Amino acid sequence: MSTFRGTFTVTITPFTGDNLDVDEQCLRQFVDWQIDSGVHGLIPVASTGEFLSLSDAERRRVAEVVVEQAAGRVPVLVGTGAECTWDAVRYSREAQDIGADGVLVIPPFYSMPNPAELFAHYRAIGEAISIPVMLYNNPATSNIDMQPAQVAELSKIDNVSYIKESTMDPTRVRDILRLSEGRMAVFGGIMGYESFMNGAVGWTAVGCNLMPREFAEMYHLCVERKDIDAASAHYETLKPVIDLVGQDRYVSATKAALNLMGLAVGPPRPPRLPASDELLARVKRVVRETGMQL
Repeated sequence: MSTFRGTFTVTITPFTGDNLDVDEQCLRQFVDWQIDSGVHGLIPVASTGEFLSLSDAERRRVAEVVVEQAAGRVPVLVGTGAECTWDAVRYSREAQDIGADGVLVIPPFYSMPNPAELFAHYRAIGEAISIPVMLYNNPATSNIDMQPAQVAELSKIDNVSYIKESTMDPTRVRDILRLSEGRMAVFGGIMGYESFMNGAVGWTAVGCNLMPREFAEMYHLCVERKDIDAASAHYETLKPVIDLVGQDRYVSATKAALNLMGLAVGPPRPPRLPASDELLARVKRVVRETGMQL
């Protein structure tokens, strides 16, 4: 079974300027840039990748392109979340078939399953594949908040061995590790430095789309070098980017910044709109002040 560690980019999905097609050439260029910049893993077809705005064929093709282009240089976890358990199982099997190293699975986000139903949902996925499952706890978007005790129960399912913990409470990292008794490894979803300080082994960062080298450095400073003072200082330089792509701006601001940097990733797909004039002005300022470049 693969071991995942480090800073993983939850990748954007580039579209052509007319917003009709996935831009595969741009996606391959983006993957190479991310890997050459030192990221430790890639997560396509997740929230930042606009997975709900992709057809089934597009979901599979985006995942295929990322796996092909990564070519084993870094692990690739494919987002396979769905409202229907059967769909999540199907997407997860497809991800394994195309060579993904793992899957990231957000809970069903409308039906709001109770704990027993959620356990059955993840058990069906875990039993259907042999690659690791990373849970995705993001109650702001899924309407489900998997508390540490529930995560510990889910960690008893074969292959369910990672979680992306995206609440604003980094002490959950500590509690998940204690309650799961070593069965679960934790990636921070938003609060990178704070999650590392509580025992996280990785960080899945939206801002890594824009500054992959700098975001990957947080793992080196916090986990490998254990230089807390340097990590804290470096984190301060990343906060403007983290804030820029936070909340509802995670797709529109990220794509606007990449387009300004010279990588034509196109606009978001509806219902998301391109960055407003106000947001675009903010994006330009942060790009300039942080020195973002390809």
